[in-house]
Amino acid sequence: MSNKLKIILGIAYLLILTIFLYLLFSKIEINRLNEFAYYKELQINISNFIGDNLYINLIYFFFFSIFWIVLLGFGSPLLIISGIFFGKWLGFTISLISITTGALILYIIANFFFKELVSSYLENRFSKYIYLFKKNEFYYFFAFRFLGGLGIPFGLQNTLPVIFNMKKTNYFFASLFGFIPHFFIWNTIGSGINNYIEQSEKFNLLNLILSKEIYIPVIFIMLLLIISFFLKNKIFNDKY
Repeated sequence: MSNKLKIILGIAYLLILTIFLYLLFSKIEINRLNEFAYYKELQINISNFIGDNLYINLIYFFFFSIFWIVLLGFGSPLLIISGIFFGKWLGFTISLISITTGALILYIIANFFFKELVSSYLENRFSKYIYLFKKNEFYYFFAFRFLGGLGIPFGLQNTLPVIFNMKKTNYFFASLFGFIPHFFIWNTIGSGINNYIEQSEKFNLLNLILSKEIYIPVIFIMLLLIISFFLKNKIFNDKY
């Protein structure tokens, strides 16, 4: 069963990724990727397309994000893209809701259909966290999300609560609030990249980095990493 599941998920993921990449690159002129003017053209076309069909594109992005997360996709590309497409605030809002919803659906599917499989795979690897999560599942899972998942791949983060049968409402809201700082920062970077392309006449890496819409979020990322390092030891080193 586990091998069949891996094959099914792998094929589905590769199929979605292939279709996405095909649609993406079919619209891109590969021979112009070294021209900054080309990126400005793309930025204008994307802005016009999103602006003309804002609500429809929000719906598309919402369901695509859910499907992507359910198929164990990474979250960070969606955050950058949502910042580029929809701006800092709207991009943050739609990505926060859609990714949290997708994570919840993945958790429900894993808990209902593959509980034994997930438990057998994860329980030994993360046994040191089980006691803490059972002790106060909302608090510790919120901290877990806030700390970036302690370096655990995003797909595994979303299925980890299967091993202690976390309540769905606690899962959703602990994820929703725990995601906020990281999601906002990455959406801000995506929005900053879009604004830089829109306002600049030529590309300069140093100018991009020194743009306040880039370096300020990067500083906050570094601060979060430092905070996470200290809080990780404080929160997740509880004794039995």
